[in-house]
Amino acid sequence: MGRERAMGTGIILALMSSASFATSGSFARSLIDAGWSSGAAVTARIGIAALMLAVPALVAMRGRWRALWRDAGTVSAFGLIAVAGCQVFFFNAVQHLSVGVALLLEYLGLVLVVGWLWVRHGQRPRRLTVAGSVVALAGLVLVLNLMGETRLDWIGVLWGLGAAVGLAVYFVLSSRPDSGLPPVAFASAGMSIGAVALILLGLVGALPMHATTATVEVAGQRTGWWVPVLGLSLVAAAFAYVVGVAGARRLGPKLASFVGLTEVAFAVVFAWLLLGELPAGVQLAGGVLIVAGVVLVRIDERPAAATAPVPVEEAAREPALAAR
Repeated sequence: MGRERAMGTGIILALMSSASFATSGSFARSLIDAGWSSGAAVTARIGIAALMLAVPALVAMRGRWRALWRDAGTVSAFGLIAVAGCQVFFFNAVQHLSVGVALLLEYLGLVLVVGWLWVRHGQRPRRLTVAGSVVALAGLVLVLNLMGETRLDWIGVLWGLGAAVGLAVYFVLSSRPDSGLPPVAFASAGMSIGAVALILLGLVGALPMHATTATVEVAGQRTGWWVPVLGLSLVAAAFAYVVGVAGARRLGPKLASFVGLTEVAFAVVFAWLLLGELPAGVQLAGGVLIVAGVVLVRIDERPAAATAPVPVEEAAREPALAAR
């Protein structure tokens, strides 16, 4: 019963994270339309979020500094690959491909997660997981409304696949059993490393950096540039990463990655509410399929926990085993 409650809480946290991440497109669009480069918007998003989380991270780390040192490699990989790398790869893919195709390639990361669990931990995907993968990916295609897409550049495809690797690394590392490093500290340290990496890329000219203080339009209203910047930093980064890590630790990488797929559906909703981009009927149908795919994977997770009662002496180890 405790595991079921933890899974339920994990799904709620993962959905909150997906919804928060989904606001990034609408906030970033307002900045880019006003003259910001995507690199500047992403760097501001990650850098300011890291600063916002610095104080609560320091408070949470009291007496736990050894855990940060012990997980330094994991935190660095999270910041460099899952945060900075994933976003740089995605924005480079968008330069060569349409946004819809780039997103489709990025979210192939959930397939990589399933493959990693099979190869690394021997967790061969069962029928419901395979069925859920097919249904969810079909829903993704519909939500992205790829009908009529003709742009295809193999350089862009490679960048998109790099973003998929970054996304898979995010779910795998986020779901590692709690080793004493609180989610807020894990997210803050990872984003700090990612922000430094993005700044260095900007300094060497690998990532275009230019911004403006002109007014921007959000939800049909003219406002200051700092409004979407705060939205990107507070909602789409600080909150999204912290609750995402907390949710992934409860769900494990496979289920967390499938729940994370709902970000695309949430993004369509926010584009409708904030930018006035009304979703088509086919996109709504795709959202239903994504949810159906997640439900199938969730059902597939239950038999392993329900086949036998957990011995008392194993109870303390259960959360760690569930997150593998």
